[in-house]
Amino acid sequence: MSDERYDDLFQAENEKPTDYKALFFEYLMYWPWFVACLIICLAGAWCYLRYQAPVYNVNATVLIKQGDKNKAGGQNASLAAMQDLGMLSMASNFDNEVEILQSRTLLKKVVNTLNLNITYKEKRSFGYPTQLYKDTPVQVWMSPEEADKLPSALQIKLACTADGKVQADALFHQAGKEQTVSKNFDRLPGVLVTPVGTLTLSTKDSATIKESHIIYATVITPTAAAANCKARLSAEPTSKFTTIVRLNYNDTHIGRGKDFLNTLVALYNSDANDEKNEVASRTAEFIDGRIQIINQELGTTESELASYKQKAGLTDLSSDAQLALQGNAEYEQKRADNATQLRLVQFLKEYIDNPSNQMEVIPANIGLADNALTKVVEQYNEMLTERKRLLRTSSENNPAVVNLDTSIEATRKNVQASVNSVLKGLEITRNDLENQARKFEGKISNAPTQEKELLSITRQQEIKASLYLMLLQKREENAITLAATANNGRMVEEPLFGGPVSPNSRTYYLLALILGIGAPVAVIFLRNLLRFKIESRADIEKITDVPVVGDVPMADTKGNPIVVHENHNDLMEEVFRSVRTNIQYMLQKGQKVILFTSTSSGEGKSFTAGNLACSFAFMGKKVVIVGLDIRKPGLNKVFQISHKEKGITQYLADPEHTNLLSLCQPSTISHNLYILPGGTVPPNPTELVARKTLDQAIEILKANFDYVILDTAPIGMVTDTQLIARVADLSVYICRAGYTHKSHYELINELKKDHKLPNLCTLVNCIDMNQRKNGYYYGYGKYGKYGKYGYGKKYGYGYGYGYQNDNINVK
Repeated sequence: MSDERYDDLFQAENEKPTDYKALFFEYLMYWPWFVACLIICLAGAWCYLRYQAPVYNVNATVLIKQGDKNKAGGQNASLAAMQDLGMLSMASNFDNEVEILQSRTLLKKVVNTLNLNITYKEKRSFGYPTQLYKDTPVQVWMSPEEADKLPSALQIKLACTADGKVQADALFHQAGKEQTVSKNFDRLPGVLVTPVGTLTLSTKDSATIKESHIIYATVITPTAAAANCKARLSAEPTSKFTTIVRLNYNDTHIGRGKDFLNTLVALYNSDANDEKNEVASRTAEFIDGRIQIINQELGTTESELASYKQKAGLTDLSSDAQLALQGNAEYEQKRADNATQLRLVQFLKEYIDNPSNQMEVIPANIGLADNALTKVVEQYNEMLTERKRLLRTSSENNPAVVNLDTSIEATRKNVQASVNSVLKGLEITRNDLENQARKFEGKISNAPTQEKELLSITRQQEIKASLYLMLLQKREENAITLAATANNGRMVEEPLFGGPVSPNSRTYYLLALILGIGAPVAVIFLRNLLRFKIESRADIEKITDVPVVGDVPMADTKGNPIVVHENHNDLMEEVFRSVRTNIQYMLQKGQKVILFTSTSSGEGKSFTAGNLACSFAFMGKKVVIVGLDIRKPGLNKVFQISHKEKGITQYLADPEHTNLLSLCQPSTISHNLYILPGGTVPPNPTELVARKTLDQAIEILKANFDYVILDTAPIGMVTDTQLIARVADLSVYICRAGYTHKSHYELINELKKDHKLPNLCTLVNCIDMNQRKNGYYYGYGKYGKYGKYGYGKKYGYGYGYGYQNDNINVK
């Protein structure tokens, strides 16, 4: 097996399962928190529900009629006819109609019809306000145009008295400031003018107010009200195979919800009918206009045909085209010859103008048709040939060569002039040939067009005649459509009350219950998660698997660090008896040396070592406790010994002249207990404990005492303890609850892994018994509950508090 696989198996074996029972009891100790949080959350949910107005569901079903272009007559026939003409697309389908039912434009019309942008409520002493609709004693009205310009919601407080008087207070925001307009009305109707709009106040059916009321009216923009209605409205098909849509609307007033759905369907049908009539009317206008136009076009078609033939000068279309083809072929040949000569002359010009060819012969016999240019070129070439011949026998300074150069230059200019003249003449000839050829090309290209125009005019006669007859028929059909228009939607089920929707009391109470339990759990979990100091044995067991030999509770020393007394059975005596028993089981036969250390100072090494030494002494064992924390001795304070007393440092520094046993002072606590203090603080403590004299000293002490307890320096701060560990048989690593950091305590795992301390175990010191998690196990100091927290059942070397074997032979 590979090392990695072995390590994985080792880690899997050492993973500790979660103790859900212990976790449950840990949270159970905080039961008052849970009870209080549950009461608060449930009370909060009850209060919240008390102030939430119930929302009810109102539903109805509507049949959406679909157009069928195959039906004769009626609106459907008209739409089919328009589709045949290509003027109308049959885009009206079920999905589109459902969207129209929920459109904000249609909803805004419903809002304006029912004045849903104005709501009324009457407050109660305890609970949500009562929603008023048609039963409000005072009604407020504002024109939709003015309401749509409101910068914010307009709040009106109406204080009505039994004698019919009304005090109106309008509250609104303008330019970021809150303003109020008030007015008293002795009789209604009345008008209240505000900077944001004019309000009309009236009573229902012109009746007088018989009771005192305080009513709150809220006016919002119709656009905002339509958006609110759209959020509360839903439309869904009842099935995939029908065109019936179910409308669901949520409102705080059932009557208002029913009126909303009825008005919505009515306005939907009204808009659909208006749209249908508008299409039919526009169709009639279009058909009449087209008939007049086609009638005029049909009467003038023959005149257009005669005029076209006269204008084009056509007699026999095929003969004229044949003559044009022959003339065009002749001129095309001439244009090709001209292009060839033009290109040759351009090439000759480029060759002559090139400075590198100045004294080179000009190409001849390349196909030039101009004889004069050919002769000049030949003359120029002969002069260049003569010059080259003279240069073979003379130099360029020869008078004959100089004269010949002058002649060559003059001839070269003559050649250039001739080339330019010929080139210009060829370009003029090319333009003339193109003009002549273009005339014949025009005649040839116009022949198919002329023939096409004749066919087109003839075809137009036939098309316009048939179109004229069809439009007459469609005009009659459209007239029938205008006479009969059916609703697009039919109410299948009238609006009905569908039950309350919100607030769902069960949901809120369930959430309150979950929150009441979850909040304390989360707080306790976070509290435990954020604890960075060790507080109990459970924290130790999560960090390391090193055996825990005991838990020492916090004790009130009252100036005396020794809390263990002979012939006493109090808490501290029993605790250290348990620690003593566990340590005895960890020591093998013949092992006597027990080392005490910790991560840092102040964790109680000297306190636990001194009290454990007393516990061993009380059971009749001869014990010596050695102060090997020679940098900062703490043993002297525990046993109230002067710091000037000589100790083990004197022996380590000069073993030959020092009697070690004479330095061991008998304790006043027990005649079996001896103290070997640290002595004078040396300048080289590390080097001192590294000497072999320490081994000799321990051997002397082992020969004269039953147990040797070493109080050493913190191993996390200095290396002295690691050097002293070579003489120890068992190492007790002290941590202090509420003091030792968890991150610092993890050093114990490294010490165990590297075997730096022999037979390692740990001890928890100074546990606060007033904490709930600790008090539960210890019973707040009651002796009768010690047995709940036994050590030996887990590690196999103890029987828990209350059990003591004073006759164990450890020698």
